[in-house]
Amino acid sequence: MKYIDEYRDEALTRNLLDEIRRTVTRHWTMMEVCGGQTHSILKSGLDQLLPPEIELVHGPGCPVCVTPLELIDKAIALASRPDVIFVSYGDMLRVPGSERDLFSVRAAGGQVRVVYSPLDSLKIAKENPDKTVVFFGIGFETTAPANAMAVVQAKAQGIKNFAMLVSHVTVPPAICALMESPDVRVDAFLAAGHVCTVMGYWEYEPLAKKYNVPVVVMAFEPVDIARAILMCVRQLEEGRAEVENAYARSVRREGNVPAQRVINEVFEPCDRPWRGIGVIPQSGYKFREAYAEFDAELRFPEVQTIATQESTLCMSGLVLQGIKKPNQCPAFGKECTPQTPLGATMVSSEGACAAYYRYHRYAELQTPKDQTPKALTPNSELSPA
Repeated sequence: MKYIDEYRDEALTRNLLDEIRRTVTRHWTMMEVCGGQTHSILKSGLDQLLPPEIELVHGPGCPVCVTPLELIDKAIALASRPDVIFVSYGDMLRVPGSERDLFSVRAAGGQVRVVYSPLDSLKIAKENPDKTVVFFGIGFETTAPANAMAVVQAKAQGIKNFAMLVSHVTVPPAICALMESPDVRVDAFLAAGHVCTVMGYWEYEPLAKKYNVPVVVMAFEPVDIARAILMCVRQLEEGRAEVENAYARSVRREGNVPAQRVINEVFEPCDRPWRGIGVIPQSGYKFREAYAEFDAELRFPEVQTIATQESTLCMSGLVLQGIKKPNQCPAFGKECTPQTPLGATMVSSEGACAAYYRYHRYAELQTPKDQTPKALTPNSELSPA
């Protein structure tokens, strides 16, 4: 298929991997920010085909994974109300709260529905004027424009029985928090291609300069990933710290300006807690005063008092910071599986723990320095020679 097959070309990917091996001279740690990129890397086996000098760690770019436990419990409390129809993307239904998840609420008779667009929530609200329809507005900058547009449309159409439980987060403040952590071990960032499609990459330029760290915007196919890693390696080996774009077919420096405009119309920056990490200043969105009537937490103030405590077994916070790999968690594949998850990173379609479980990275790999890594899984798009 044109525009896909050429980015999955095995010969081209191997050529890029060979060039990485010729270029790298020392150990470098790179963080892919986006959870979708993590799944692409493990699915294709690229993590095992890279030279041993290159270590990939997994960042906090999974929106489901970083949604704080207290927001999950607030969602469950709202979904349990008889006067509420709770609407969400499917990923959120199996994310564990303190005691249960949204699937359990639906199984017990709660009105929990899955949609593929926040605009579908407005249709449900019109069809059910006696209920309040609450949409779970989570995600990074990627989903914020559509969620903001749903609120704009609700106001324009006078839909009063619609509200949104907001848990939007943004990438640049998270990078700042990671780089200022005493445990930081990241030499370069592979930036999230979909986020940059919306926001551009101009926001990363001062971060690259401030922290002296290369940032390369990366897409999701094997050729894209290998090319972005090569660009990072070249910067690191040459002592450069710049922002480069390896996803030019989708990303522009300025991003999608109309999408940014609607985000800024509806939302404003705020401090936001990240699950397993803590509060990151100015890392989230909240409703501006002009749209506060659609804030579910203001409409149902009783949920504001909900407090939670994370599982002591779950290490997802360390995974999301790139400090630990999922298979370094003692609970991985034992107490914590997709059927019995301790944290969101095991159930989300973008979660690092789910990727390790799905693609059989059960044991921490030990690769001899003089041996080319071999892909271990038969479902790799790139089979080892």
